[in-house]
Amino acid sequence: MAKRISHLRNDALPTVRPGYPGNKLFGNEFANGEELFEPSFATVLKWQLSTNPQKDEKKADTWAPTVMDCTAAFSSTDDMLVWLGHSCFLLRAAGVTLLFDPVLFSSLGLRHRHALPCPPEAIRSIDYLLLSHGHRDHLDEKSIKLLAAQNPQMRVLSPLRMGPLLRGMAKGLPVQEAGWWQQYDLGPDSPLEITYLPAAHWHRRGLADLNEVLWGSFLIRVADKLLYFAGDTAYGDHFEAIEARFGPVDIVLMPIGAYKPAYMMAKSHVNPHEAAKAANVLRAGHVVPMHHGTFDLSDEPASEPLRQLTEVAAGGMLRGELHAPAVGEVLRWQDWE
Repeated sequence: MAKRISHLRNDALPTVRPGYPGNKLFGNEFANGEELFEPSFATVLKWQLSTNPQKDEKKADTWAPTVMDCTAAFSSTDDMLVWLGHSCFLLRAAGVTLLFDPVLFSSLGLRHRHALPCPPEAIRSIDYLLLSHGHRDHLDEKSIKLLAAQNPQMRVLSPLRMGPLLRGMAKGLPVQEAGWWQQYDLGPDSPLEITYLPAAHWHRRGLADLNEVLWGSFLIRVADKLLYFAGDTAYGDHFEAIEARFGPVDIVLMPIGAYKPAYMMAKSHVNPHEAAKAANVLRAGHVVPMHHGTFDLSDEPASEPLRQLTEVAAGGMLRGELHAPAVGEVLRWQDWE
């Protein structure tokens, strides 16, 4: 029997795309735009039973990002951008402190390949925790509990239906949910605008929750600057739609890793060439790569994603300026032209 089609959004928040009815649902599952995407266990089994053609190269590749201590960043009041590894960033903009997709601890199947650039106990003074989606390499229960305890003022900006999941981790955590093309309510005096936007991905944390929580990306407007956090995404027409609605993006935080084998990863993640194409479509002035170097999630050697993106940039095929920071390195994004 065909699944019932409906649409969902947070009616308390404004929708910035005229005529957008909300996120499409097939029964209880969110769609990837108009299409339902259900990753197959058979594909995962095929991957696990196959031989990686780059097996020896991957084993010999011991590259990991350089790590710099950034403990002082959390007691500073300066605007800055700091990569904490994988898809986790500290962003301070107009004095407001944001933290994206923190996974501060290793767990079964997710072992950090490099040290955290600060003690987890140092991560304080967070105003907003931005969570793009519910996969375990972006949403970690132990990290949520610690951050909630250390940051009683912290508010969470999440996708639709993530609230119950988060409150199961940290009771009483204030969570504001948004659908695609919806702007969060930060209060009348906020110097920021934050909008939740599309991504081409999916959700699963257990056996029975496929696509029941939405996934997406974030756009932050501060003064005359636009900063875009792409979340986890495959390449898709949402990049064109975002550029058409908002115009050129000043700074793009773009995933570049976990793309092999393509038959399993191509509908979930961009490869470095697709990441460059997406940044070009967004007319990005500056590009900061993420989602590489921290966890072993796929078949490509550890150093390949950044090496390929660097080659693309060196060949003049990346419109914006590439910034590939060390983990923990403080970037003064506000000074970038």
